[in-house]
Amino acid sequence: MARSMAFLRNPTPCLSAVRKEHSWGRAEIRYFKGNRLPPENADRRREGVFEGLVQEISIVKNGRMPIEHYYSANCPDDTFRKIYRSYVDACRQSRLLDFDDMLLYCYDLLTGRKDILAGWQNKFRYVLVDEFQDINQLQYDIIKLLAAPQNNLFIVGDDDQSIYAFRGAKPEIMLHFPKDFPDAKTELLACNYRSTKQIVEASKRVIGRNKNRYPKEFLRKTERENRWWCVRLRTARRRSFS
Repeated sequence: MARSMAFLRNPTPCLSAVRKEHSWGRAEIRYFKGNRLPPENADRRREGVFEGLVQEISIVKNGRMPIEHYYSANCPDDTFRKIYRSYVDACRQSRLLDFDDMLLYCYDLLTGRKDILAGWQNKFRYVLVDEFQDINQLQYDIIKLLAAPQNNLFIVGDDDQSIYAFRGAKPEIMLHFPKDFPDAKTELLACNYRSTKQIVEASKRVIGRNKNRYPKEFLRKTERENRWWCVRLRTARRRSFS
């Protein structure tokens, strides 16, 4: 926490001290999972459980929710709470931050220190966010703090491409953006330069079943023929390698 606060107050000398400790954190969680789970859960060491635990820890942190109110989909609730608390304690004892901690401490600092917030608001008069469909609530709250009071906020995204809900992303944030910023203007980039007509048409038939999206039409710049097929991947890990 001290490192993140020092970075926000004076970033230059602290760049080398602030690190994303995902690999270390994953090793710690793997240790807890392999050695501290009750014996009745030993048979749960299958593909996807470990990644699921990592994702759930991130969801709890980014959602700023009490651990007592979270119910795990990967292991018994008491077991997950033990893993979560052990991981948090291990981070504190080692004086390390993971990426989610950086967001949490950043938000706490900006909301608790108006002078520091004002300094960063003056430093960044214009804010641009790409891949906005993958943003989570905590990130969005930080962005709104930094963009105020001028609200010179430029976002780029495609609600049809949001695939990271399992990591805490909320595409509905993009759908509600005009309500949060009533003066915002929208420019639709409807021309597809990458895919063939067959792929675009097939994609439209699939995503068109989703009613919670911005209505849009696409233009194709290429008429090149190309075959396509559907593949069902059972786990998030396999999808990440596809």
